[in-house]
Amino acid sequence: MLPLDPQAEIGRRAWVPCPNCDDTRDCEPCGERRTCSLHWRYLLTNKGSLLHLQCPGCTHVWTHESGFGATRSLWSRVTSGLPGQRP
Repeated sequence: MLPLDPQAEIGRRAWVPCPNCDDTRDCEPCGERRTCSLHWRYLLTNKGSLLHLQCPGCTHVWTHESGFGATRSLWSRVTSGLPGQRP
């Protein structure tokens, strides 16, 4: 289990399912895609619509493409999320 990232602060949060743990299962607000007071993620950084997140429960760190905004082309969004790739 990783420690919390030094960038993690409760004031910067996102509501995205964690790909590592299933903590949102059976949660009514999460099932309806609403904000939930229990199942949020630390928003560590972002570059346009690409979010870098950490789950406070299992401390898993991952990158999530939100698709929100028009700061990058579709190709740039797809390739920039891959390890070792640069837009």
